[in-house]
Amino acid sequence: MPSGKTHDAVTFFFAAPVLVAAWKLTDSVSIAAVVAIAFLIGGLMFGPDLDTMSKQYTRWGFLRFLWYPYQVFFKHRSRWSHGLIFGTFLRVVYFIGVLTLLSFLFAYIFAVYYGAALPNLIEYTKIWQQIGEFVRVNCGENAFAAVFVGLWIGAASHTLTDIAGTFVKTGRVTEFL
Repeated sequence: MPSGKTHDAVTFFFAAPVLVAAWKLTDSVSIAAVVAIAFLIGGLMFGPDLDTMSKQYTRWGFLRFLWYPYQVFFKHRSRWSHGLIFGTFLRVVYFIGVLTLLSFLFAYIFAVYYGAALPNLIEYTKIWQQIGEFVRVNCGENAFAAVFVGLWIGAASHTLTDIAGTFVKTGRVTEFL
C-alpha cells in the first residue's frame, strides 16, 4: 500500500491535468477550477483513508473528531470506504449529515441560551435550500456537480494508486472495487 506521501504526490501531480481536462470538457475556466480544487480536497483531505489514522484524517486538525464515527463504522480498505462507486458518495452523504446535525445542535444551543424558539423542520429545510440557491446563483448551476466530480476523481486517484501498489507487490488486483 502506498504511503501518504505517495498519495499526496499523485494528487499534486494530477491536479494540473485535471484542470486542463475539465476546462476542455466544460469549456469553462470557473467550473474547471472548481473541479481541480475539489480534486485537491478529495485527494488530500476527503479521501478513502479517513477510515483510519492517516494523513487525511490528521489534516482535519481539531475537527477530526467528526470522522470518528466513520472510522468505527467502516472497515479500512472496504468497498464502502475505498470503493470507486460508493466511497466518495458515502463520505459526502456522511459529511452533509454531520454538518446538518452540528448546525441543528448549534441552533438548539442558541435557542436555549437566548430563550428563542427552535426552528422547525420546514424552516430548517428552507435554510438549506437558500444556501443551495446562493451557491447556484453565485457559482453556477453545475457547481455542486463539479465539486462532486472533483472529489470523486481525487478519491479515485487514491484508490487506483492503492490498487496499483497492491498489484506491484502481490501480482493481483484487490477486491474493493
